[in-house]
Amino acid sequence: MFRRILIANRGEIACRIARTCRDMGVETVAVHSDVDASALHVTACDLAVSLGGATPAESYLRGDAIIEAALATGAEAIHPGYGFLSENPDFVDAIEKAGLVFIGPSAKAIRAMGLKDAAKALMETAGVPVVPGYHGADQSDAVLADAAKEIGYPVLIKAVAGGGGKGMRLVEDAAGFAAALASARNEAKGAFGNDAVLVEKFVNTPRHIEVQVFGDGSDAVHLYERDCSLQRRHQKVIEEAPAPGMTDKMRAAMGAAAVNAARAIGYKGAGTVEFIVDGSDGLRADAFWFMEMNTRLQVEHPVTEAVTGVDLVAWQLRVAAGEGLPLAQGDIPLRGHAFEARLYAEDVPAGFLPATGTLAHLAFPRDVRADSGVRAGDVISPFYDPMIAKVIVAGETRAVALAKLRAGLRGTQVSGTVTNLAFLQALADHAAFAAGDVDTGLIGRDLDALVAAPAPSQAVIALAAIGALGLTQDTEFEGFSLWTPLRKNVRLGDDTAQVTVLGAGRFDVTVEKVLFKVDRRDGWFINGTKMHAEIVLTPGRVSVFADTACHFDVQDPLDVVASAAGDASLIEAPMPGLVRDVLVRAGAAVEKGDALVVLEAMKMEHGLVAARDGVVAEVLVRAGAQVEAGAALIRLGEA
Repeated sequence: MFRRILIANRGEIACRIARTCRDMGVETVAVHSDVDASALHVTACDLAVSLGGATPAESYLRGDAIIEAALATGAEAIHPGYGFLSENPDFVDAIEKAGLVFIGPSAKAIRAMGLKDAAKALMETAGVPVVPGYHGADQSDAVLADAAKEIGYPVLIKAVAGGGGKGMRLVEDAAGFAAALASARNEAKGAFGNDAVLVEKFVNTPRHIEVQVFGDGSDAVHLYERDCSLQRRHQKVIEEAPAPGMTDKMRAAMGAAAVNAARAIGYKGAGTVEFIVDGSDGLRADAFWFMEMNTRLQVEHPVTEAVTGVDLVAWQLRVAAGEGLPLAQGDIPLRGHAFEARLYAEDVPAGFLPATGTLAHLAFPRDVRADSGVRAGDVISPFYDPMIAKVIVAGETRAVALAKLRAGLRGTQVSGTVTNLAFLQALADHAAFAAGDVDTGLIGRDLDALVAAPAPSQAVIALAAIGALGLTQDTEFEGFSLWTPLRKNVRLGDDTAQVTVLGAGRFDVTVEKVLFKVDRRDGWFINGTKMHAEIVLTPGRVSVFADTACHFDVQDPLDVVASAAGDASLIEAPMPGLVRDVLVRAGAAVEKGDALVVLEAMKMEHGLVAARDGVVAEVLVRAGAQVEAGAALIRLGEA
């Protein structure tokens, strides 16, 4: 076994790898950018080396600097985690040339699966079913458009390099093909440095089911399947293992296909073979097709660990150190059910825009596994993926695991940035999801209901008012009128409450002329009924965590209130990012909803549109410019 390894990553996966290494007695070396100097993954490791810079290109994508750090610190091997350089075969070659061990597959295996078109051809040869499509070298617009017509709409345009939904577009008809192709190429070029695409048939009622495989270079096994059908913009939101509705016959067929794929390339380490499944008539052994193979550990690997009892990172280290497969296929158990929900800093009502901010408060319930790379006080940076944590639960049955997921999400507390927590809670409560009736279109079909922000109850507003006054804990002179007025008005965003302090821990709170008797004794009692809630006060904000999280801006009544109406004439950047394209010129007439600017932030493109009809008065930015949140981009005049 290795004495010391370097972890060439950051965030929750770096912390996850460090945890297993600590359990195995293996020392760890962290690398970090300038902005990550005090990050959690740095403190989780035994040693740390600065790569400098802020962006990935300046830090975590600097393979030469990472190898130098490994050699300088005496590390014997490098674990890439996922993302960044994890599927870069040139990085693997450089590691081995330096006399180090890459904890993952060979460069040859990565190259074999790195381009989707070549991978599909290889899988056909190995007898693995593939989706009908065009995977040719001719990338001209006309050839691709003709291929789409021959395949039959709807089709998917997909980048041949990379994954995660980047460079992927669904096209419903021929009229939208050219624009979708240009957008997919542009995004693929920015994300992967390769704008080549393939075109595939879009499967109706598709389910995304993937199989965890593990190889030692000469043989391979599978550790059953995960269902990752709950997706938004091809990004996974909630994953589970095993797949609901899975039959023994189909599990055997998918497992065999995945193992054949791994054996065909002499795979070594942890990998995932992803399949698209036609779920229109249940799960059938003749209705699944190979999509791609991820030659690395997946974000959602914890659900597989939960149902098999296997530590996949420990297996990675053992095989990379020269051991064979730790278990034979027949010895790998499958017990119970598990879910993973991805908690992100993102503004859901604004279209899931990635968000930044300081995590003023972060806490998870004890009975969940929370894989996180941040803690209270940390900053969500605009330079990296805005994931806060993965909330993972397991139970004896799917119903039990789902109940634990709902409770775990209710018990998760985040303040300081907007998050998708309420969205995850709504999804966990969705009737079709509860029934296991899932497909990749579920979120899109019910998006309006799922993203609707829950309105706080008047009882929650009453608790928030008490919290805003700092009255959540006993104070020696609480309510003593010589120092503290007995009655105070509190402004919480658009809501106003009046709090009357009756004595230690007892309050009358009036919200919209409704009186609430609140008693703070071993919890919160409202009108005599106990309410399970926790109140957290942070600078300028109070949060109430009850059935769901509600956040209120605490307003100083002496502040001058500005106009609540936004300026529909000014298009501003909603987050820091790169201006990928400016779609209009000064003097152009535009209608409400017309796209004006394409902003790239946190690895995704975001189209900014006109809020009203008008004429472009000024273009205040150029393509290629890096802008901060709130930067003015376009000014509209009257039509």
